[in-house]
Order: sequence, then structure tokens, then C-alpha cells
Amino acid sequence: MRSSRLLSILLTLQARGQATAAELAAGLEVSVRTVYRDIDALSAAGIPVYAEKGHGGGFRLLDGYRTRLTGLTAREAEALFLAGLPGPAADLGLSEATAQMRLKLLAALPETSRADAERVGERFHLDPVGWFQGPEQIALLPTLALAVWTARKVWIRYESWKGIVEREAGPLGLVLKAGLWYLVAEAGAQVRTYRVSSIRELTVTQVPFERPADFDLRGHWDRFARDYEARMQAGRATVRASPSALHRLGRVNRALADAVRQAGPPDPDGWRTVEIPVESVEIAVRELLGLGDTVEVLAPPELRQALATAVAALARLYRV
Repeated sequence: MRSSRLLSILLTLQARGQATAAELAAGLEVSVRTVYRDIDALSAAGIPVYAEKGHGGGFRLLDGYRTRLTGLTAREAEALFLAGLPGPAADLGLSEATAQMRLKLLAALPETSRADAERVGERFHLDPVGWFQGPEQIALLPTLALAVWTARKVWIRYESWKGIVEREAGPLGLVLKAGLWYLVAEAGAQVRTYRVSSIRELTVTQVPFERPADFDLRGHWDRFARDYEARMQAGRATVRASPSALHRLGRVNRALADAVRQAGPPDPDGWRTVEIPVESVEIAVRELLGLGDTVEVLAPPELRQALATAVAALARLYRV
């Protein structure tokens, strides 16, 4: 609706100070021409918005002007209560602050909205940790969060699969992924990702870190996650699978589910041939052994041989 769009423009200018027509159009998912018409409508309504021309220019509000149209709608208040994850807040050392925020939010809401907001907290619970997994030991997380917030460089002693490394890094942000915390940091000329639970020692230095103004944590993480999944499943294997094996493979992850949907037609036994992504021969052996005789590897030859060797070793171990 146009009224909602006009309010969004007004609040954006109040929060950011200045924005170009292109930036506003991208945020609102409308055309630049629509933004110009909306700016004219705001001006006609008496809102002191003006344009600064030239490089670095854009739309601004008159200095000192503040709108009072910042009250939360009922839906916005419900969203805030739904987003208040107690587990991650406690990890960051913010459990008390989160509780206080909820109390203040309730106190600020109209009576009609207060009950709905409380009802959301009572009836929806978000648990980001996967099944059969406990919360990680992340005692260093609150200190790390402080370094991120105050833009101070950190020295870390980190245990990776390659061994122990020591590094000075500039913390760019923290990401919670499926119950696991990750630090995104600038180390040298690269942006690296560190699993927080693998940081063995942490020292927050007094050296200030200048966070790049154009760094977008969410965008960076989305790209990193896509690239990581692609690297981890760069190999391919051709297997002949029974219906039960196809069902189990399709429930492992999205990439395998996509592969199963493209499986070939069933043979006389009802088995189908499918090309699946694999990380490595060693990992594929461990994963495919769990399917027993419901799946047969056709290619590559090294994976087929590795499975045959593993099965022979099991047969020797359990010889009766």
C-alpha cells in the first residue's frame, strides 16, 4: 500500500539521514519513478524532505525534524516476540537485557496489542539446535561479541582440521547457523570463517578495527554458505538404489533430494540409477555403508573398490 511505502521512506530517511532514489527504490522494490512520486506526496503533506544534488547527494529530511509515527503495529510487536530467541541471547550474555526488552515492549504497547504479543511468546518456541545435538561449549562467545561490537582486533588460537593456528583478526560479525556459532573475521587480506567452539584461546586487543563500510554480513554469509556446500559436494557418484534407499537419500539434504528427483526410470527390480553428489571417497564410503545392500555403486571405480574393501574388512571382523 502507498501509505505504508510513504511511512517506510520517512522512517528510512530519519534513521539513515540520507538515501538516494535508487537506494529507496531497491529497498521498497519499486521503480525510481515511483520513489520520486512518493517524495512529492510527502512534500505535499508538509514533510520537510529535500534533495541534495551532486555526487554523494540524495534525499534528506530538514535537520531537527523527527516523525512520531514510530509506534509498533500489532503484527510488528508479535514479530519481535517471535524473534526473541532466548538461547542465542543467553549465549551472547544478553538474557537479562532480552527479558528487560520484552517487559519494556509490553509496557509500551496498547492494551489491545499487549495480549496478542504475549500470546505469541506463549504459543511459539524456536529451538535452533538440531536433533541429537546439545548446545556447544562457547564460553568465549560473550567476550567475542564485545569485540565485534566495539570493533577491536582479536588474537585467537584456533583448532582446525589442519591443526592449531594462531592469528590476529578483525571481527566482522557473528552468525548462528543450525545451533552453531561462527565468527566472520578479516584476517590479512581475506575474510575467513571460524567456528567459535573451536577457538581455544581468545584475547581482545586494544587495537581498533575499522570495519569496511560496505561489508554486508548477511550477503557475505549467504555467498559463503552456497560456496561451502558446493565445495563439499563437488564430487559425483553413480549408484543403483532401491526405493527404500532413494527415500533415505532424499531425506539427507537438499542436494541429495534434488538428485533423487532426477533419478532414471526403474528397472525390472524397481531400482533406479541416480547420480549423487559426494564430498570424498572416504566420506562417501562411510555414508553409503549405512544403506547396506539397498544401494550399489556403479561409478567411480575407486569408490566401488573402496566400498568392497570396507565390506571385506567388516566380513573378516564379524566372521563366525
